[in-house]
Amino acid sequence: MRDEFADVARRALRERGYSIRAAARTLNYDPAFLSRVLNGRQRASPRLARALDDLLGTGGVLVGTLPGEDDRARLARGTANPSRLDGGTVDAIAGVLAAYRRLDDTLPPRSVIPAVLAQTKEVVRLLKGARGPHRDRLAETASEFVQFAGWLFAQERQDREAVRLLGKAVELADDTGNGTLAAQALNFRGYLARQQGSAQGVARWYSAAAFTPGAHPAQRLGDLLQAAAGLAELGSRDDALRLVEHAERLTDEAAALPPPDTAYWLTPEFNRLNMGLASLGLGRYADAVDHITAGLSGLPEELRSAPWTWEHRAALRRAKEAR
Repeated sequence: MRDEFADVARRALRERGYSIRAAARTLNYDPAFLSRVLNGRQRASPRLARALDDLLGTGGVLVGTLPGEDDRARLARGTANPSRLDGGTVDAIAGVLAAYRRLDDTLPPRSVIPAVLAQTKEVVRLLKGARGPHRDRLAETASEFVQFAGWLFAQERQDREAVRLLGKAVELADDTGNGTLAAQALNFRGYLARQQGSAQGVARWYSAAAFTPGAHPAQRLGDLLQAAAGLAELGSRDDALRLVEHAERLTDEAAALPPPDTAYWLTPEFNRLNMGLASLGLGRYADAVDHITAGLSGLPEELRSAPWTWEHRAALRRAKEAR
């Protein structure tokens, strides 16, 4: 797999308003050295990556996109000979993905898309030649990489590419029978439908996600609530209320389990946001204000300003104005 650290770090500096020279001055690095690193001509050290994380407020995730020596060697071997894939290589790929997902919580999607897309293509290419006992786990990681790329494109409203990638992610998840991954890709289709203003699509895709075999209870709870919001907007109030009641019956079961790795944010606090969207759709404006306010305040500090929270803040404003 390719090392995309330089691209991500350069774009992140630009987002925060730093030139390479200004960043070098602030970090007490030689500008020529930093320029070589950020243009991909010299490898970054963990020390530099940590310094950039501190400067940019990215909470250590840039370091996570920089594989260590052992992981780099594994990735090189796996890329060169995918038919002899080992578990350590899959672990290394999953670690890179986890770091990029955390970057999505701190940087705009446009800063992350080029690197994620390059990594995604490499993982899918590797999967085509993969053999042996670790092939299915690589397929799951590939599905998650593809769905994450689709999510980034959905946020940027590059709808056609988002739809293509999310459809591919479902296929990869189905290849190994992983219901949590399939449900999450369908959930992102529901998100895209909401950005498009399609209540029909919101109801359809979130319902499909909620009733996907193998979906985690926390996924099903959140998807039922968001499907209910779409049905309420369509005027199907009774159907929406039935889905809300179904979701409420899942609350204790979902809270008793850790969130799935593919949707690590699905805590009980996060699902208050989804309950707020359902309440808003049903015209229960005071309840919507309470749920969304509690959901936002319950997010970890590093997530509270994430770009994906903006639609919840907009929903909160609408609920306050209508109450």
